Amino acid sequence: MEVTLILFYFLLIVVAFLYSAVGHGGASGYLALMALFSFAAETMRPTALLLNLFVSLIAFFQYYRSGYFKWKLFWPFAVTSIPAAFFGGLITIDASIYKKILAVLLLFSVVKLLGMKFKTKELLVEQNSLLSLLIGAIIGLFAGMIGIGGGIILSPLVLLLHWANMKQTAALSALFIFVNSLSGFAGLLVKGFEYKNEMGIMLVIAFIGGIAGSYYGSRKFENALLNKILAVVLIMASVKLFFT
Repeated sequence: MEVTLILFYFLLIVVAFLYSAVGHGGASGYLALMALFSFAAETMRPTALLLNLFVSLIAFFQYYRSGYFKWKLFWPFAVTSIPAAFFGGLITIDASIYKKILAVLLLFSVVKLLGMKFKTKELLVEQNSLLSLLIGAIIGLFAGMIGIGGGIILSPLVLLLHWANMKQTAALSALFIFVNSLSGFAGLLVKGFEYKNEMGIMLVIAFIGGIAGSYYGSRKFENALLNKILAVVLIMASVKLFFT
């Protein structure tokens, strides 16, 4: 096995671990790694969505079991994001445009990983259902188009709007990512895509990292050093995507 491939798999399990620890599927991290290792653009989206499905479901299970999931918080986002993600999965984007959009979205992950501070008290204000429906539709569309679950965008918004605390937001994001990834992947299946054998290997590796990360994350896990290292990886990927 080549050294570069071993390095890729090592970074993949680290990404799955860290993202699942905060209730995310890790698609933005997977896409960043694939960009750094020069994966073809047409294989990046289905691979990221597939990995997202399993890792986000694991994360949701752990946070749900710990009592952090709030259905009332979740459904207004999901009802519009699911059809929007399916439609986004049907859209074919030019490779250069795809890379530029992804480069911008990766910066959301950087902000999250570098520890942007939010007030994390119990619900401070009542959730606005109409605004939630709009947010869900917009994020869902991008989720399907780019191959992300959308949690990395939703989480900061929910926290900034003071609709939930950190743990509740992590539980919300995990299920939001799962349903969007499933819907976006369904759109890709309808349109048709080529399955690669390496997707299965990546799935097993991400699954292992997701189990470990979600277990520790739902029980108060923090590792600032690893978060900063991953943030540097995402910045490097974002720069590469802008200039390739």
